[in-house]
Amino acid sequence: MVADDETLARLMALAQQGDRNAYRLLLGECETWLKRYYARKIDAGTLDDLVQDTLMSLHRKRASWDSSRPFLPWLAAIARYRWVDHLRKVYRAKESELNEEITADPADQAIAAKIGLERLLGLIPEKQALAIRLVKIEGLSIAEASMRTGQSESLVKVNIHRGMKRMSAAIEEE
Repeated sequence: MVADDETLARLMALAQQGDRNAYRLLLGECETWLKRYYARKIDAGTLDDLVQDTLMSLHRKRASWDSSRPFLPWLAAIARYRWVDHLRKVYRAKESELNEEITADPADQAIAAKIGLERLLGLIPEKQALAIRLVKIEGLSIAEASMRTGQSESLVKVNIHRGMKRMSAAIEEE
């Protein structure tokens, strides 16, 4: 059975009320949906682990689902966050493998990190890069960054969020 959003929403509503059978069915349907969702995004060797990790997240977050809203977008958001976390783990593992292979001077590593960071900051609009430099790198508060850039505090926050999101997407693409 391939359940649609309405069926999954009904099962989740019943599961939130304590219906174990509905919850078991919901998890089975979500597992099928997640396997299809991740099939083209990751290699088959880690598919089951990521699906299980996502199902655990669904279990932990099940009380946050609002029955007046569609279920599948909520599940897709959880799946996307788990996928991004998975990519970060893979990226860090590859980075640590490279660091083990290269026996470089710590100063060289700092230079390489700075070059990588500057390259990422160069991929985003200047206002976003400036907000990230001031707040995340130099350690200024949002208010201080706002005064220095002439942007409102909320715009500084938005620029940081959007810039980090774009840089994260650039890392994912690589």
